[in-house]
Amino acid sequence: MHKTEASYNASDIQVLEGLEAVRKRPGMYIGSTGPRGLHHLVFEIVDNSIDEAVAGFCNHIEVAVHQDNSVTVSDNGRGIPVDIHPLMGIPALEVIMTTLHSGGKFGGSGYNISGGLHGVGLSVVNALSSRMEVTVKKDGRVYRQKYEQGKPVSPLEPGEETQATGTSIHFVPDEEIFEERVFEREIIIQRLRELSFLNSNITINFRDEREEPPYTREFHYSGGLRDFVAYINKNKEILNDKPFYFETRREDLVVQAALQYNTGYSENIYSFANNIRTQEGGTHEIGFKNALTRVINDYARKNNMLKENDNNLAGEDIREGVAGIISVLVKEPQFEGQTKTKLGNTYVRGLVESAVNEFLGDYLNENPSAARKVVEKSLAARRAREAAKKARELTSARTLWNPARCLENWLIAATAIPAAANFI
Repeated sequence: MHKTEASYNASDIQVLEGLEAVRKRPGMYIGSTGPRGLHHLVFEIVDNSIDEAVAGFCNHIEVAVHQDNSVTVSDNGRGIPVDIHPLMGIPALEVIMTTLHSGGKFGGSGYNISGGLHGVGLSVVNALSSRMEVTVKKDGRVYRQKYEQGKPVSPLEPGEETQATGTSIHFVPDEEIFEERVFEREIIIQRLRELSFLNSNITINFRDEREEPPYTREFHYSGGLRDFVAYINKNKEILNDKPFYFETRREDLVVQAALQYNTGYSENIYSFANNIRTQEGGTHEIGFKNALTRVINDYARKNNMLKENDNNLAGEDIREGVAGIISVLVKEPQFEGQTKTKLGNTYVRGLVESAVNEFLGDYLNENPSAARKVVEKSLAARRAREAAKKARELTSARTLWNPARCLENWLIAATAIPAAANFI
C-alpha cells in the first residue's frame, strides 16, 4: 500500500504578530482562563500602580467593579508617558499597550524596583479585554485612548486641562477568552489588603457597584507588617505582645520581616517579593526559616534552656504557632514564570539570613520574657512530636509482634503448604 505524507514546509510556519500570541495562548501569560486568570487581570494593573507607590510617586489607588463586571483601576502616580517613542514613532502609551516586553522596568530610570518585571502586564490585559479605555493625567492635560481586543480604535487625544497626575484603566474581560467573567469580591479584597499591609504609605479604596448601595472598603495600615501579623493572629492568644519587626537594606536588597507567636499549633509564614505573593516560597523564605531556626536555638543554648547534650530544636518545632511575613524588594528578581510563584535569586538567601540573624537576636535579648515563652513553646512542640513518634512506633511494634496475629499468620501458612503441594 502506497503511503502518503502530509507536506510540512515554510508555509506551515505560523507567525503571530503583536498581541495575537496572547489571545491564542492566554494560559501562558495569566495561568488559566478560569477564575484565577480572570482575577489576574485586575492584579496586573494594580501591581503597576503599586510599582508607582514603591518608587515614591503614588499614595492612593482606587479599584472599582462595575455592574457589568468591568473593572476600573486608578492611581495618582506620574501617569503613563504619552510623548512619542523615539524608535517606534507612536505615543509611548500605545507602545506599552500593544507590545509585549515593553515598559519602564528593563533597566531605564523609570523604576528601580517593580513587580511587573516582564513588561507584559498591561499589554496582556489589553489583549484579553473586549474593550479597554486608558485615561492619563499628565503634563497639564487629560489624555484618552480606546482599544478593542488589544488594538487601538481611537488616537491618543489630549483633552481638558488638569493639574492632577495619574492613570485610570477601565477594561471589560473578553467573553471569547474567559469561561466565567464574574469577579469574586473576596479574592480582590484579599489581594488589596495584602498590598496595604506591605505598603504602609498607601491607601487603597475598593468599590463594588454590583449591589445597591455599592459595597465599599478602605485599606490603610500605618503599622505595615506589624499590622499584618496582628491580623493573622486575630482572636488568638498571643505569646509576644510586641511583634518582632525590622526593615533594612542589604546591598540592592530591601528586607522587611515581622513575626508574632500564638498558642496554637499551625504555621503561617507568608513570603513576598516586590509585593508579589510567592506562594511557592523561594530563596527569601528559605533564608528567613533558616535564620529563625538558628537564632532560637542559639538563644535557648545561651540561656540554658537547651542542655549541652540536648539536640537542637527542629525548624518545625520552632515554627509551630508562628505568624510570620518576609518581604523583599529585589532590583533584578528572577521569578519562575509570569505568574511569579517562586523567587530564585540565590544571593537573596544569604542576605535575608544575615539580616534576620542580627535583628531577631537583638529582639530576643531585649524581650527576654517573650523569648522564654517562644522557646518553651518550641520545647513543648518537640516533646509532643517525639511522644507522637514513639506512640506510632509502639503501635507498629505491637501489631508486628501481636501473639494472636502471629498464630493466625502461622495457621494460614500451615494450611497453605499442603494446598500448594497438590499443584506440584
